[in-house]
Amino acid sequence: MSVDLILTIFVLLAGFYMAWNIGANDVSNAMGTSVGSGALTLLKAVIIAGVLEFCGAFFLGGNVSKTIQQGLVDPLFFSEDPKVLFYGMLSSLLATAFWLQVASYFGWPVSTTHAIVGALLGFGCLIGGLDAVEWAQVGKIASSWVISPALSALFAFLIFSILQRQVLFAMNPIYATRRLIPILSFIVLVVFTLSVLFNGVGSFHLELSLMEMLLIAVIIGGIGALVSVLLLRRKKFLKGKWETTSPNVTQQIFSLAKALKHLRRIELATKKSERLGIGQITKDVENYTEKVRNKVGFYEKKSQLQVVEKMFASLQILSACYVAFAHGANDVANAIGPVAAALDIIRNKHLILNAHIPLSLLTLGGVGIVIGLATWGWRVMETIGKKITELTPTRGFSAEFGAAITILIASKLGLPISTTHCIVGAVLGVGLARGITALNLRILRDIALSWVITLPSSAIFSIVIFYIIRAIFT
Repeated sequence: MSVDLILTIFVLLAGFYMAWNIGANDVSNAMGTSVGSGALTLLKAVIIAGVLEFCGAFFLGGNVSKTIQQGLVDPLFFSEDPKVLFYGMLSSLLATAFWLQVASYFGWPVSTTHAIVGALLGFGCLIGGLDAVEWAQVGKIASSWVISPALSALFAFLIFSILQRQVLFAMNPIYATRRLIPILSFIVLVVFTLSVLFNGVGSFHLELSLMEMLLIAVIIGGIGALVSVLLLRRKKFLKGKWETTSPNVTQQIFSLAKALKHLRRIELATKKSERLGIGQITKDVENYTEKVRNKVGFYEKKSQLQVVEKMFASLQILSACYVAFAHGANDVANAIGPVAAALDIIRNKHLILNAHIPLSLLTLGGVGIVIGLATWGWRVMETIGKKITELTPTRGFSAEFGAAITILIASKLGLPISTTHCIVGAVLGVGLARGITALNLRILRDIALSWVITLPSSAIFSIVIFYIIRAIFT
């Protein structure tokens, strides 16, 4: 067996190991909200995410892979000794995979993108110094780590705020939901289809005009909206004790709930000397609300809102598919980019700046992500789905759709953003729409700390592994 064959097998195994850890850690970001809200069981989440993650990686993964492959460390700096770049790419893969495995074991939702970028920068600065790093590209990526959670939070905040006004606080929430779900189904499918066509037609060598893409997207969205209308008409949602409750009483309870939320905000913002009086008013309103609930037999378990959440579960599954596809399209680059660069050096004995990333490598990354998802995905899924804030299908849908919009825009631009940042930002936005008390600030602090630790940890591991690999093969 030749040395080149041994190195090729070693690189492919390292890439698969990396992809496995991406599935084990980042899958929580794609499907954790659906499991946490109860819209999907763990088994169904694994099946759905497995199919969509693989499709996203296979059809749309090439754009971001090129950025990771040659956009962070200047390959021309190592043109005289390509083996150094080879060792660096291999050490970056192994270092990132090892850190992700440690994080997954403890249930930490760390950023895979953050880790691979830190690993590449670690070996680049060590061997080539500061001049070997493409700092303009690094700055672009670093800015995305701030912009992506902010945009995701904004999208999720706006989406859930609309749902609150149009559905949750409506006089007849079930009627409002029946009117809104077909519209939302149409929007989700149109955006999703356009994203696939804009990014993925190159995989099929198709040439479509903008009008043709819009027409296809509208047709698919219209079919989805029609199907949702037919399904809603077939469902018999008017069951339960809440039927005997007057719509006026229902609206009164919703209004009291809104008043309580504002009173709690005022209580937090007032001085200590005035807080006691505000607190007494809040307590009185709470007691009156409970009195009204008991009088009419209005319990959340039997209420219209419970039925609304059940209706939104199907829509959340659709948005979960959207997120899984977007995640596969973006994060496969973290495993495949360095693999492609390393294999090019083995095969050609020199650097190819515009190397083609074959579909076989995208397939390898997609399969690895699916297997990692099915084996260790549940560990980190629990953190995103249950520990940041209490999720329901309406909240989960808002978070997933807000994050997915950000992720697929980034994939279109070839920007390796962090899915972790997007999902956490989106869940944060949904929580803020309900008030800051709805958030588990301790968990958010721990997640932010894990993000900070990831970059230097992966960089240090990369440097150590680089020295080990170079000592073995030279």
